[in-house]
Amino acid sequence: MILTVTLNTALDITYRVRSLTPHASHRVSEVTERPGGKGVNVARVLAALGHEVTVTGFTGGATGRVVQDRLRAVPGVVDALVPVGGATRRTIAVVDERTGDTTQLNEPGPTISPAEWGAFQEAYEDLLAGASAVALCGSLPPGVPVGAYAGLVRIARAAAVPVLLDTSGEALRRGVAARPDLVKPNAEELAELTGSHEPLRATQDARRRGARAVVASLGTEGLLAVTPEGRWRAAPPTAVRGNPTGAGDSVVAGLLSGLVERLPWQERVSRAMALSMATVLAPTAGEFRFSVYEDLLPQITVTDPSEAA
Repeated sequence: MILTVTLNTALDITYRVRSLTPHASHRVSEVTERPGGKGVNVARVLAALGHEVTVTGFTGGATGRVVQDRLRAVPGVVDALVPVGGATRRTIAVVDERTGDTTQLNEPGPTISPAEWGAFQEAYEDLLAGASAVALCGSLPPGVPVGAYAGLVRIARAAAVPVLLDTSGEALRRGVAARPDLVKPNAEELAELTGSHEPLRATQDARRRGARAVVASLGTEGLLAVTPEGRWRAAPPTAVRGNPTGAGDSVVAGLLSGLVERLPWQERVSRAMALSMATVLAPTAGEFRFSVYEDLLPQITVTDPSEAA
């Protein structure tokens, strides 16, 4: 079983409009709702790849009940969300059908009490006993300590469960120092962590700060992986336009599935790259088209960035 942690779960709502114009009224042509938050998106992709996944984090209020109902309908996904008194947030993605661009609106999460945080940590330790790997994903809701991910990384390491961290800001800085097996920042998060905008140098610096391996999402330039076994760059075969919401979560799912399947790093980053592209091309946030993924996978080029330098 793979465990994903989403402390700030959400109900993802996608609106499609013909053309998004500021200060104007819009007629929505289509509305879709999905259980969301980064770790929930990761879990859905992992389940589609054939893995058994358990989702934990927080849920509350009427929106939280909708998230749980939708989550329980996903084959291969087990709901282990911890109830809280506050209401689960919503995220709104507005897709401009004319340009393909997406505008994202993210609500704040519920305020978590010390007692609720303590209850979550107990549940997390119990779930780790049956986990082959764990992903810690996304932002921290109000009330959760900024060092929360660092503590969860240490608990996973003590349980000998490989741990992937995907967050940002101070939560990432403290989490990296706890020595996770893998971190997956995007270019902006990596630059904020290290102070460097040169991807290879910044990725190496992130490893020196504590991460065993680092895979950076570089947008249209693909993925850069720096690991104890070597360095790899995965390049997309073609530029794609669409809804990027959830593309980074699909990268996490590709890397995590490759880890538990013990694939070579080249195959892990190829899978992650293909899943990311298939997610961008899907019509709904956080989904991916399996047929597109299968078509793209053999087209991904993986090279040693040191040779290009």
